[in-house]
Amino acid sequence: MKITKKFYGIILMLACGLAATLKAQTIYVSSANPYNVIGEYTITGATNNASLISGLNSPYGIAISGNDLFVANNGTGSGGSIGEYTLSGGTVNASLIPLSSGPAGIAFSGTNLFVANPAVGTIGEYTTSGATVNASLISGLNGPSSIAISGSNIFVSSFSTAAIGEYTTSGATVSAALISGLSGPAGIAISGTNLFVANDGNGTIGEYSTSGKSLNTSLISGLNEPYGLAIFGTNLLVVNFGSGTVGEYTTSGTLVKAALISGLNQPRYITIGPAQSSVPRIIGISVSGTTLNLTATNGPAGGTYTLLESTNVVSPLAQWTAVLTNTFGSTGSINLSTNIVNHANPVEFYILEVP
Repeated sequence: MKITKKFYGIILMLACGLAATLKAQTIYVSSANPYNVIGEYTITGATNNASLISGLNSPYGIAISGNDLFVANNGTGSGGSIGEYTLSGGTVNASLIPLSSGPAGIAFSGTNLFVANPAVGTIGEYTTSGATVNASLISGLNGPSSIAISGSNIFVSSFSTAAIGEYTTSGATVSAALISGLSGPAGIAISGTNLFVANDGNGTIGEYSTSGKSLNTSLISGLNEPYGLAIFGTNLLVVNFGSGTVGEYTTSGTLVKAALISGLNQPRYITIGPAQSSVPRIIGISVSGTTLNLTATNGPAGGTYTLLESTNVVSPLAQWTAVLTNTFGSTGSINLSTNIVNHANPVEFYILEVP
């Protein structure tokens, strides 16, 4: 029997319990101007929501911290910003960090966010609450585009100088040209002590050690303007800007699926969300007369839910009664007050059903 619904609860009158399920890791892809969206996809390539977050301003780099997704809005010549959203697409703060120039790649180290600013040649550091730690932590760069962090070191790709530089998270220079002679380096990703570089200019992925040693300069070839990179276990996901696809390969270069995700519009960057509980978090429940008051968070932003009721908690779910259907708020929340309590029943149970 195929299960097509997810059930979250169970809520006992005047008490609250949860039966959590685990949601698999999720792929997020940014599509730049004029499409201006972040799409959400399963790890097997199926579309969850091609416009999970829309109305952005030429989104480039994307990164995850906790349950929130941070987006670099590169802008269209009038500055940019870093926006914060929930993983279900709700807006937390669309302009968490206003910037005077358009940001590109972003990456986290602990709770701090590092931002590449190509136009002014800097890497800035900020907290997840948007406070500036150092807007020019690293300066004097030439068109920094992407960032990858390993331990206390930051690796930065520079499209303009065709090089990868290495710096500490405190801003010290380790090697401004750790790897040079590249061909339009864009996205970079690290797996263990290996560094992978997307060469937009010649359609290849190169592999190097984090100490700068060349391992295979054409580990993967024949790509169509490769840009963003992400590591998933022992596999490498590659955004092909030119063909509007995300390809999947092993980190040894073997093709898994050339078009894991297809039909994208000007895709740029990619990140993978952690496995997370797909259960909305019920944070409050009370009764006043015949009114049930219920609050919850972590639902799909704008998604539909149905509240089901039963006087027997062990009844098959098909026998529970649907008492109302409504939608989660823009941040995935529920703030519900409804007159459904029947005091003739000694006990009532409720459960949330989500498609």
